[in-house]
Amino acid sequence: MSWLDKIPAAARTYLDNNRLDEVECVIADFPGIARGKAVPAAKWERQQYFHLPNSIFFQTITGDWAEAATDGFTEPDMTLRPDLDTATATPWAADGTLQVIHDAYDMAGNPVGVAPRNVLKRVVALYRERGWTPIVAPEMEFYLVGKNVDPAKEILPMMGRTGRPAAARQAYSMTAVDEYGPVIDDIYEYAEIQGIEIDGITQEGGAGQLEINLRHGDPIRLADDVFFFKRLIREAALKHDCFATFMAKPIEGEPGSAMHVHHSILDASGRNIFCGPDGEETPEFLNFVGGLQRHMPAAIAVIAPYVNSYRRYVRNHAAPINLEWGRDNRTTGLRVPVSSPEARRIENRLPGMDCNPYLCIAASLACGYLGMTQQTPAGAMFEGDAYKSDAEIPYSLSDALDLFEDSKDLQSVLGEEFARVYSIVKRTENDEFLQVISPWEREHLLLNV
Repeated sequence: MSWLDKIPAAARTYLDNNRLDEVECVIADFPGIARGKAVPAAKWERQQYFHLPNSIFFQTITGDWAEAATDGFTEPDMTLRPDLDTATATPWAADGTLQVIHDAYDMAGNPVGVAPRNVLKRVVALYRERGWTPIVAPEMEFYLVGKNVDPAKEILPMMGRTGRPAAARQAYSMTAVDEYGPVIDDIYEYAEIQGIEIDGITQEGGAGQLEINLRHGDPIRLADDVFFFKRLIREAALKHDCFATFMAKPIEGEPGSAMHVHHSILDASGRNIFCGPDGEETPEFLNFVGGLQRHMPAAIAVIAPYVNSYRRYVRNHAAPINLEWGRDNRTTGLRVPVSSPEARRIENRLPGMDCNPYLCIAASLACGYLGMTQQTPAGAMFEGDAYKSDAEIPYSLSDALDLFEDSKDLQSVLGEEFARVYSIVKRTENDEFLQVISPWEREHLLLNV
């Protein structure tokens, strides 16, 4: 069978209309950057795998290297094999180009435990061993901003079609969405060509801030879609002379950007195990909530992976600071949205949009898995404004890593080798940040202390 018979219908449609010139063989690193190789189409036809050094997982966001190798920095190769189910168009390319996500294996054929997609596969496999099928639905928030080529300058909202900066504090305004209609038109077009289904686009509360929702489904497939979507959105923005940013807190005084994740679990018959025979909440539902409450503090280091991530967690500013759960309550960290009992789900509102989608979904599912397997009780449902409750999450990346490194249960689900390397890389990034002197320090400390 030809490999063309194994790729999704949207990719085949794209190739019906475009001569294939190149294939981008990609894999996500810790930040979610697409690493890999661009291969001429003729070579792709003959190639079943390719190699990259395992050091791509030791690289920090600045491009430096963390000392995470166990036997010296020898950079041994991994074997990367394509998952043809992920093949999708690269519609912004000048010539016919496909992107294909690859999975990483060592030379003995074992999955590389630190590869983010493999981490998520590991967690999903644990669910399936118990006859459970996890279902997720991510919500992606991001900003469209003016081109910022000087890091010393503040980030500003993009200029809208009216000649004014994109509107702030106009949540759900259709007029605000129309300000950057051409960018959104290209996002829709690129997504359709790539076969990614958008559930909706809305204006959020920040200046130039949008939210895109994806339909619920398989965690690995949805993480692939978010991985592709970040690149898609960036390319659509660049086409219109602006930037798309997924920083957790890009603009001072504006809300941060989250990646809320909705969770439900199906049994072997396809029944939602969060719903009992009479529509009641089940022990599994309450245990999943309890697992999130108990283990999410340690998982914050994964779902809020940068020093900037912690600027988003501000009381009364559209991001949770607690681990309370409530029904239809957006002030709680864990929300149960309005739905029929059969569609009952739990929304984790803590992750930032700067997360790696594979690692974020893996960490959130891992907390729920531990809750169900350990039968962790949930706290009492919270009534009222949860911003009035005590903060229950770490205030910095360093504090979050302390909790992550102490959580043997969470590490056992995500994988000990992943946890070891991830912690070293993030500690290195935090140390790099501490070497930078900020404008605030120069303004307030230079002549006053």
